[in-house]
Amino acid sequence: PKMEYLGHTQTATYMTGPRLGGSNPQTFLPSISTMQSSYKTYDTYPAPSPLRRSLTTLPWRPSTYYQTARVNPSSAVTRSVPEPFSAKNQLSELDNVKVPPVFAAARNALYTRYTPNDWMSSNQGNYLASDRVRSNAERLRFDTVRLCRETDDKTKRTQSDVGKRKAKRVLEKALAETENPLHISQECLYHREKRQAIDLVHDNPEKELIKEVDIIKRCQEKMRNTVERANVQLGLNRAAQHELERDSADKFVAQSLDENCHGLRNTSRGISFHNGVHRIDRTVSVPETWAKFSNDNIQRSQSERAASKQMRNEIESVLNSCANEMWQEWNSVNVALSQRIQESTDARNRLQTHLSKVLQEIFDMEKNIELLKKAIQDKEAPMQVAQTRLDTRIRRPNVELCRDPVQHRLVEEVGEITETVDSLQNKLRMAENALQELLRTKASLEQDLSVKNNSIFIDREKCLGMRKTFPMSPRVVSL
Repeated sequence: PKMEYLGHTQTATYMTGPRLGGSNPQTFLPSISTMQSSYKTYDTYPAPSPLRRSLTTLPWRPSTYYQTARVNPSSAVTRSVPEPFSAKNQLSELDNVKVPPVFAAARNALYTRYTPNDWMSSNQGNYLASDRVRSNAERLRFDTVRLCRETDDKTKRTQSDVGKRKAKRVLEKALAETENPLHISQECLYHREKRQAIDLVHDNPEKELIKEVDIIKRCQEKMRNTVERANVQLGLNRAAQHELERDSADKFVAQSLDENCHGLRNTSRGISFHNGVHRIDRTVSVPETWAKFSNDNIQRSQSERAASKQMRNEIESVLNSCANEMWQEWNSVNVALSQRIQESTDARNRLQTHLSKVLQEIFDMEKNIELLKKAIQDKEAPMQVAQTRLDTRIRRPNVELCRDPVQHRLVEEVGEITETVDSLQNKLRMAENALQELLRTKASLEQDLSVKNNSIFIDREKCLGMRKTFPMSPRVVSL
């Protein structure tokens, strides 16, 4: 029987194999010619629709290329068909026929293989897809690189601008912060002027404080000069930036005009006659001067950026040098004050020791004076007795008034008592004078102790108390 192959025209020819099963004519397979002559389509099945034929463009669904066909056995098979005609029965009868393996493979190939056109179309589709994907990936890669470069350049420009402004702000902030240590140094000098008496000396702490004030003022002057030069450099940077922006804007306008001119055609709208325009020469430059102008702006920008970088380095150097110099002098003043406080404390301790000794001596001297006064007072009664005896014996009458040994001894006794009293009086005066000296020494020591305590309080509580921490950062972060 002949069947039409839906969706494809098969031109291959299959040859019949050897006979099987002896000479029985019913065991022979029908002779096979071309597929077009051996298969036919029943009239009960309509021809395939154009939509079904268009499915040949789907290489991933080979089953959609074909429709199920019914095979009618050849008339060489003498077995009759007892049952009514149906596609199910015909397929079952075809399956029952003993088909050689070679023909079975040929029959299966009709349902599973692609055509050369399909193979070439698939390859071409793969090539096109590969080119498209690679082109997209390459364009994405180039866009990514360009975006990275643009962002890097923008970031560098932003960082450069921010860095310049930051350096100036840091310098101005440091200049303002130097007022704190200067104020503290001057306050220390003012406080130390309140020292009293002998402690009001031009000692080492005072020398260091005066030196510190001079260093701070010198650093302030250096910072002010640097700030002024930084302001000048900022002005130059802004001028270079203005020139670049103006040149860039002019070039953007010129590029837009050239692009408009490039897009003009004979059929473009807006074209018209402009008489005499070719004789108007409004250009003031030639390509050489145009390129030189642009290069000059670029070189000016580069030189200003280099000068700005040098200025930032100079600002950093000034900040570090001034901070370190003030920090070192700050420590030197603190060390000098600490040493002076220690010296004053030692002197005060020695004064207290001497004062305690003087107080003890005053106490002893007062006791001695009391003892002398009592001794002098004790000599009054013996003197009175001796003088009374002499006065009584003077009243002896006539010749009885003689200078006998008793008279001589009484006279000697009066003389001895008188000398003893004179000696005691002399010692009393000396003791009283010594006591006065001790009292004056005591007052002097007490005054000196008060002076030392006042000096120690000024140096330790007022001066050194304000200088526990440096009032500004001793180190500057690198810009």
